[in-house]
Amino acid sequence: MLNQQLVLITGASRGLGAAIARAAHREGARVVINYFQSAEAAQALARELGERAIALQADVRSADQVQAMVRQASDWAGRPVTGLVNNALLNYRFNGDARQRLDTLPWQDLQDQIDGALRGSLHTLQACRAGMQAAGGGAVVNIGTNLFQNPVVPYHDYTAAKGALLALTRTAAKEWGPQAIRVNMVSGGLLRSTDASAATPEAVFDLIAAQTPLQHVTTPEEMADAVVMLLSPLARGVTGQNLVVDGGLVMD
Repeated sequence: MLNQQLVLITGASRGLGAAIARAAHREGARVVINYFQSAEAAQALARELGERAIALQADVRSADQVQAMVRQASDWAGRPVTGLVNNALLNYRFNGDARQRLDTLPWQDLQDQIDGALRGSLHTLQACRAGMQAAGGGAVVNIGTNLFQNPVVPYHDYTAAKGALLALTRTAAKEWGPQAIRVNMVSGGLLRSTDASAATPEAVFDLIAAQTPLQHVTTPEEMADAVVMLLSPLARGVTGQNLVVDGGLVMD
């Protein structure tokens, strides 16, 4: 499905990002594994995937680093980035007991998540747009959360930043639709499991599974397949949407 695409996945060295990289590669894409600090894991994944994958370092909060990464990716592949997945997550762990409460939440925690999710996505969008337009179109998938609809654990900073990213997803879809650039979001719940969810007690996973129609907690691989679908021509008529992939826990 993706054999004509160069797909850039931010924060792709592990967890959900790595699952998306593997899924895109499986469907024929050339894959750019972006990482910030996890060089060893990113390089190992690139070696696993082989010649159609490359690991490139960039802090998505830096516009200059993102521009340089996109140029390097295009030079390596001999084509522009036409698939973009904004997955980077800045140092976050889903531990409800240890989370900041609203009455003591410092603004800097919100700012850190906004910089990672919103600022980072703005930089990648801006860096990839010209190449997508020159190629006749492209597809962007931003990673969101089902906490918009069901804040079962009120992670204020994370959810607020992802809410802002949902707004940017829809305004970007509106502006860039005439250029055949589709922009969507895939929102999961708690994933079983990633480094970010490793701090979640097993009892919480079991509780979520019991409340979910499919009777299990969504895996990174299941969510990655939904991302690949939205990147592919199968979703050529879909833009500005937020696809919730959580086994039916939230029905929106």
